[in-house]
Amino acid sequence: MTHQAPSAQQPTDNRQVPEATARLMRSATYASVGVALVLIVTKFAAWLSTDSVSLLSTLIDSLLDAAASLINLLAVRHALQPADREHRFGHGKAEPLAGLAQSAFISGSAVFLLIEAGQRLFRPQAIDNTDLGIAVMILSIALTLVLVLYQKYVIRRTQSVAIGADSLHYQADLLVNAGVIVSLLLSSQLGWSLADPLFAGAIAAYIVWGAWQIGMESLNLLMDRELPDEERARIKEIAMDQPGVLDVHDMRTRSSGNQVFIQLHVEMDGRQNLRAAHDIAERVMLAVEAAYPEADVLVHQDPDGIEERRLRYD
Repeated sequence: MTHQAPSAQQPTDNRQVPEATARLMRSATYASVGVALVLIVTKFAAWLSTDSVSLLSTLIDSLLDAAASLINLLAVRHALQPADREHRFGHGKAEPLAGLAQSAFISGSAVFLLIEAGQRLFRPQAIDNTDLGIAVMILSIALTLVLVLYQKYVIRRTQSVAIGADSLHYQADLLVNAGVIVSLLLSSQLGWSLADPLFAGAIAAYIVWGAWQIGMESLNLLMDRELPDEERARIKEIAMDQPGVLDVHDMRTRSSGNQVFIQLHVEMDGRQNLRAAHDIAERVMLAVEAAYPEADVLVHQDPDGIEERRLRYD
């Protein structure tokens, strides 16, 4: 089935995100901002009491978490807006843009942390009030774990890229907070003053790895990277299962936010009339949409055996 672009007087195809999905995505962004703000206050008080560079690392991470989560909140709100006359493919690109911003924030925190850890390696300092620091880290782990579990639930229901990026660095926070507890115990119980900056350095390296993953996923979406090969093979199989379809070629796929765009050429018997060809294309479109409910599917009919003047990637 071929879709016509709306004329100047026609309304656009507002395939809106279901309200339940939108509500879940918004609630996840509010939850991440709220958790980050609570952790900033508690970690700041604990850092003032302990002067631990590992604890400082988690405070910096929480500050950047709050900034990234605020950007995420705004991006998700924008991405959930329906398609309009100026943005007929919707606003889903706001999500990977937020992912790139998060990647930059997280990388910046890692660089600052490496500098602080390097200074402490050459000038080790004793850590005070370790019991308070450990208590704060346990609280951080509990709150972050609840948040990550909720984010995973939302991601399963919405496939949101921005919330997935947000969840990734909060998952890293779980390891960060556990590492801080270990460093505080080693420093206070065994007198290993170098444990604090060494753990901070390891945390920084892990943060960089997380930032790289977020950045690459976001960049792939912004550059309209194709869906994975197994998904493309599944789409072709669905199309080939429809009666009257002889072959499928020139398939193009991409993602924008939680929406997928699928275009494909379907070869069929060129001797049949236009109505019959239309019905075949309609069946292909409906079958693919049934497997990918959030997809916008465009099907082009080709007579079998016609050579087209275009590059074929399949």
